[in-house]
Amino acid sequence: MTWDYIIVGAGSAGCVLAKRLADAGHRILLLEAGGRDNYHWVHIPMGYLYCIGNPRTDWMYRTASEAGLNGRSLLYPRGKLLGGCSSINGMLYLRGQAADYDGWRQMGLPGWGWDDLLPHFKRSEDYVEGASELHGAGGEWRVENQRLHWEVLDRWAEAAQAWGLPQVADFNTGDNEGVGYFRVNQRRGWRMNTAKAFLRTATGQGLKVETHAHTRRILIENGRAVGVEYDRGGEIRTAKAAAEVILSAGAIGSPQILQLSGFGPAALLREHGLPVLRDMPEVGANLQDHLQLRCAWRLSGAKTLNTLAASIWGKARIGLEYALHRSGPMSMAPSQLGAFSRSRPGLATPDLEYHVQPLSLEAFGQPLDDFPAITASVCNLRPESRGTVRIASPDPHEPPVIAPNYLGTEGDRRTAADAIRQARSIMAQAPMQRYAPQEIRPGVASEADEDLMRAAGDIGTTIFHPTCTVRMGADDAAPLDAALRLRGVDGLRVVDASAMPRITSGNTNAPTIMIAEKAAAMILAAARR
Repeated sequence: MTWDYIIVGAGSAGCVLAKRLADAGHRILLLEAGGRDNYHWVHIPMGYLYCIGNPRTDWMYRTASEAGLNGRSLLYPRGKLLGGCSSINGMLYLRGQAADYDGWRQMGLPGWGWDDLLPHFKRSEDYVEGASELHGAGGEWRVENQRLHWEVLDRWAEAAQAWGLPQVADFNTGDNEGVGYFRVNQRRGWRMNTAKAFLRTATGQGLKVETHAHTRRILIENGRAVGVEYDRGGEIRTAKAAAEVILSAGAIGSPQILQLSGFGPAALLREHGLPVLRDMPEVGANLQDHLQLRCAWRLSGAKTLNTLAASIWGKARIGLEYALHRSGPMSMAPSQLGAFSRSRPGLATPDLEYHVQPLSLEAFGQPLDDFPAITASVCNLRPESRGTVRIASPDPHEPPVIAPNYLGTEGDRRTAADAIRQARSIMAQAPMQRYAPQEIRPGVASEADEDLMRAAGDIGTTIFHPTCTVRMGADDAAPLDAALRLRGVDGLRVVDASAMPRITSGNTNAPTIMIAEKAAAMILAAARR
């Protein structure tokens, strides 16, 4: 059959779009290259430890070797199942700053300022404290308080206040400067993902979801997107769309599919023997991500997850608490306490974000250290560096080359050095000195810029926020216009984090859902005309 809309990707954006368009009475085909979200660890909050790096739930990408990271290559997790990255991420609900979106509007994108977008944030929100001027209630996307408490994190919050940050209860007012506890996308101790929140609450009868459906290319006829070709179980299928094809495959998947379909840098497409339907150098360019510097300290006399989970009895207590109360460490997001600060005086808004954790480990996926410790991971919210996503082959199943170009500018390296200094300064405040902290990462005694920059390259790792690879903009070079339509092609939109013109100053899942809400409103308005 011919569908009204075909949506490629059932992740954070695709699930929202599918529900909104189907509930409005349209016939929707939603294609997901991964599987269903029926793995039990998807729904237990701490299960991200078993989902990231697991080929059942993660595409298992790696970056190219990064000069800014002293030649290292990083794991680059992306969700490979219904709900996409909302099924394996840190569950933190963070919108970013009002200045982010006002900046988008100042870039020539009407309708994308903070005041314009606040209703779209609220549209799906079910906020734990109820409806207000800034928050919505009764929506699909549940936002709750965390269900555990660590004294050592309270002390770090006090240290941040002693250093000069205000205490804040809500990071989502448009001004996120300060220190406080993150709110999370959970419901009574279970993870919320967009498959549960949106797909399973869809009331429209015209929605069909196909999993293990790997999109090969978009079908173009006479300058219009008319459908997609996809692979399901080794069988090549085609599906036709009467209204639009919508790419929601994420900041890695969407540029890859566009390039495979003939939209991208002409030289790259010719290199791989692909037809050039439109030379679009910025499809796959402009990659922006948040690089975190995982600074860690060994502590004395502190209760942390390192020691709590060190014995079989400790693990049993953790499991029992979750089984009985849906609380405790198994209910915890990867980061519980957060802070937003400025790396240097004179900045209009915070440019650093802290994710503070009552634990330490050598690297993600490695065992916890066998002593009490705390990690204060700090990231540059507005990196200057720009990377790329480029196909490595005409084979749709081969991963693209992901080159984030972390610490690729002098400004980013200087901010990294300042961030490490600031993290040390907060740890030096009196509330944390009771634990006699000893720095273990990066563990560089020198305060010289050169040494700290190299240390940043040694400990820096992605915080999983790739964006901007099919950016919208007012300029002709931007692949998308302000309505998220691919320039020069009718009937094709890109709706996911790749469409951001500039990365937001915070975690990117909530902004991605907002983009899908706004896109759904624009698509439905166009359909009524």
